[in-house]
Amino acid sequence: MASPTAKIIDGKAIAHTIRSEIADEVRLLSEKHGKVPGLAVVIVGVRKDSQTYVNMKRKACAEVGIKSFDVDLPEDVPEAELITKVHQLNSDPQVHGILVQLPLPKHINEENVLGAISIDKDVDGFHPLNIGKLAMKGREPLFLPCTPKGCLELLVRSGIKIKGQRAVVVGRSNIVGLPVSLLLLKADATVTTVHSHTKDPEAIIKEADIVIAAAGQACMIKGDWIKPGAAVIDVGTNAVSDPSRKSGYRLVGDVDFAEASKVAGFITPVPGGVGPMTVAMLLKNTLEGAKRVIGQ
Repeated sequence: MASPTAKIIDGKAIAHTIRSEIADEVRLLSEKHGKVPGLAVVIVGVRKDSQTYVNMKRKACAEVGIKSFDVDLPEDVPEAELITKVHQLNSDPQVHGILVQLPLPKHINEENVLGAISIDKDVDGFHPLNIGKLAMKGREPLFLPCTPKGCLELLVRSGIKIKGQRAVVVGRSNIVGLPVSLLLLKADATVTTVHSHTKDPEAIIKEADIVIAAAGQACMIKGDWIKPGAAVIDVGTNAVSDPSRKSGYRLVGDVDFAEASKVAGFITPVPGGVGPMTVAMLLKNTLEGAKRVIGQ
């Protein structure tokens, strides 16, 4: 008997649909009010994965008609200078969203920088007030973090049930692991977090109906760790060297895709899964931020 294969969740296609919905709304805003949403994308230094995402974000803005403000700072930029830049963007009426690409270099205090972003322009959803509201019942943050929001959108648009299901989130970063577990909880899943101090992570992951892999460890989750029929959302983007590629590297996820796709019911590829959704949700957040201001 041929081994069953998982249904591939095509993040690229789903993101394309969302982006065309956004482009229509941007066009309406422009026609009606003569203004378009503006997104400032701030990058510090030269990490490969960060640069990949920043370029995608800037290109995506152009595609849907969002004005992109590019801020590229050197690796050794003083924290105070970065914060001054953020304050300038806060007071610029053309900018409706401010994104500081994480992680930041070691000498910069991330908390200080993220806290400096106006909550009304926090399209990344990382301001402590937004995260705090996400963590509380009956409160709604102004913005949801893009990658977690994209993960849930992939589940929902693929018809995967979340309510009452066992979800395991691998990783507890402020960027993905923590907020995605809070979002799953809000969607009535039973949520377990697996992290570097978890005993026997394999046994816990094996019980999951939904696995969100966000550990940043290439192919850490093996095929036999997956419960048959489970939905696997692979957030990992790990650069592994590949001399056959022009860039000298290729991106792989946190899940061993070749093995897991024989067991899972649904799985996202890397690249082409969560990545495009993160960008689509960023555009959506920027549009939502602009709509609160334009035409008021």
